[in-house]
Amino acid sequence: MNPSQPLPAAPSPSLLRIQSLEAWYELLRVLRTPAFAIPSLAFPVVFYVLFALVLPGQWGGYQKSAYLLATYGVFGVIGPALFGFGVGLAIEREKGWLELKRVSPMPTFVYFIAKIAMSLVFGLAVVCLLTIAAVGFGGVRIDALTWGLLVATLLLGTMPFCAMGLWIGTLVKGDAAVAVVNLVYLPMAVLSGLWMPLFAFPAVLQKLAVIWPSWHLAQMALGVVGQVPDVRYAHHALVLVATTVVFLTLAALRLRKA
Repeated sequence: MNPSQPLPAAPSPSLLRIQSLEAWYELLRVLRTPAFAIPSLAFPVVFYVLFALVLPGQWGGYQKSAYLLATYGVFGVIGPALFGFGVGLAIEREKGWLELKRVSPMPTFVYFIAKIAMSLVFGLAVVCLLTIAAVGFGGVRIDALTWGLLVATLLLGTMPFCAMGLWIGTLVKGDAAVAVVNLVYLPMAVLSGLWMPLFAFPAVLQKLAVIWPSWHLAQMALGVVGQVPDVRYAHHALVLVATTVVFLTLAALRLRKA
């Protein structure tokens, strides 16, 4: 070989390969974090078993096990979205990993899509576990098409909560993000009727439930499983899209200042 001849340039990795690797490593990271992985997978299923299967009681015209399959499905998918972005981003900002990602040749959007993919994988796992409990022990009968629509509704509905978590992650650092996310996540879940139906709440709390994006997603999920009639899907979807845009805008402004 002529020593003066330049070496051929190494082929650049494809964007698809970069995205796949980043998403895989993000998933491995959270799987190796028991404080994230175990509660995200276990809590919705444990609460569902307790409230839908163990505690007795009838809910009028509702099928309790099917109703709570939808609402705990919402609870289960928004947890990884909020914690994955909120806590993950806060820790990575504090340790300087986000800055390293920014100066690397990897496109910035790959980092965020990897976190979305991680939250979707965890969300799908939660829905599958809830479905096994509901069908196997709760007497729920759901056909493949309806189940597919429920899964699609729940997973697409995580976008506002990914955006909300992203914004929280730009506000605080490290362990403080865990407390802040919990202060948002748990009251929002309870007050939007994810743990128990809203008719068990005082009238004023029932009216205020519309301020929570989780309530809008829950109404769509309940409509899919036939527990709420005449659901205004377009209205609820518009609220979720608007929520996503608002929190993405707030997060982008914070990241530009960081």
